[in-house]
Amino acid sequence: MTNAVGQSGHLDRGIGLWSALSTNVLNMVGIGPFLTIPLALAAMGGPQAMLGWILGALLALCDGMVWAELGSRIPDSGGSYHYLLQAFGPKSFGRLMAFLFLWQSLLIGPISIASGAVGFAEYAGVFHAMTPMQLKLVAMALCLINLAVLYRSIRSIGFLSIVVTVVVLATCCWIILSGLTHFQPSMAFDFPAGAFHLSHQFFLGLGSATLIAAYDYGGYNNVCLLGGEVKTPQRNIPRTVLLSIFVVATIYLAMNISILGVLPWREAQHSKVVVADFINAVHGARAAKAASVLILIASWGSAFAILLGFSRIPYAAAENGHFPKIFAKVHPREHFPTVSLIYMGIGSMAMCVFSLGALIAGLIVIQTMIQFLAQCVAVMLLRRQDHADKTIFRMPFYPLPAMIALLGWLYIVATSPFQPIAIGAVLILAGTAFYLFQANLAQEWPFHQT
Repeated sequence: MTNAVGQSGHLDRGIGLWSALSTNVLNMVGIGPFLTIPLALAAMGGPQAMLGWILGALLALCDGMVWAELGSRIPDSGGSYHYLLQAFGPKSFGRLMAFLFLWQSLLIGPISIASGAVGFAEYAGVFHAMTPMQLKLVAMALCLINLAVLYRSIRSIGFLSIVVTVVVLATCCWIILSGLTHFQPSMAFDFPAGAFHLSHQFFLGLGSATLIAAYDYGGYNNVCLLGGEVKTPQRNIPRTVLLSIFVVATIYLAMNISILGVLPWREAQHSKVVVADFINAVHGARAAKAASVLILIASWGSAFAILLGFSRIPYAAAENGHFPKIFAKVHPREHFPTVSLIYMGIGSMAMCVFSLGALIAGLIVIQTMIQFLAQCVAVMLLRRQDHADKTIFRMPFYPLPAMIALLGWLYIVATSPFQPIAIGAVLILAGTAFYLFQANLAQEWPFHQT
């Protein structure tokens, strides 16, 4: 809520389609699916947890179309900040909506990055048993390393993303092929009695499994946060979003069914390192160690990609004059946002004190309450404002995908634990109060019509 700032630098449009796609896939295929399969099995009490992965894929596809259209229409770094501002009115309610997105991003960004780092530390326990404090220190160290790696030009980072993505996809293919060659249908489809009884408990479990799947699929929006650095964004942003969802959904569903066809689900639901246990059952202990190394690379790459995306949000708001101008600072030679990157890196280190389960629940529920639901409405509002620009991606079967995404996010919130919902509500109230206080001082909307 500061005065408008002059542009202190500029961001290079140095990310092509393949770099953008690799960054998205890295963001999506982090430590999540390697650790959360047991959580989904436990939530539904059997392999019917696959329903949660299927619903999660449908939700990701529909919500991805929302992101693809918004990112094509407004290809600026910061993503949702610009979408909400323009959709709800840059001189009226859009100011509050955009501010609330920024407000929650200061918490959600570090939480999201920390979830990848904490997952990395937990999986590292395969090689060396660690105390809870040691796990936290390892996670914090990873955040610090990523901060150092990202403190450079976006052009050099794009190549690094591609290399790590190749490693990640090779790991997933190894897991899938190992499962298919040792697949036992009777084990994969060993449903317990009453598995599909449509009770209250069934729908609560399905909601929990879908929330976990939403976390694991999450990251397809990462390219939208980097919109100001993407080449030919009207084409490449939608392609990146939708291609990454298709690739990762296919991989996840194949990985899940492969693992369930080798490990009994009653054993898998209690595993802390389910993929290592799976590879050990198929290829032995040495192969399990090798798989764990590859999984650690994947989790590092995910935390790396998330930090890259979220570091652009405070920068975009500050550059637009709606956040302290220090966050608009850009490196004079390498052209990347310095202060914003440092904040997200240090903030993620602080969030590493929480458990992975708490981080996942908080991340999805708070984002849904403040951002995802609002974006489903925003894409409809912006449709009313345009003049059928043919360069903009327009979702097929409009408005059905946006409506499905809206209902899906509402279902996840309705079946979530009370604590993250309460945190989200408090965050909205506190953010609104802070916005109104600042707006009154600056005599901006709603206290002064501009």
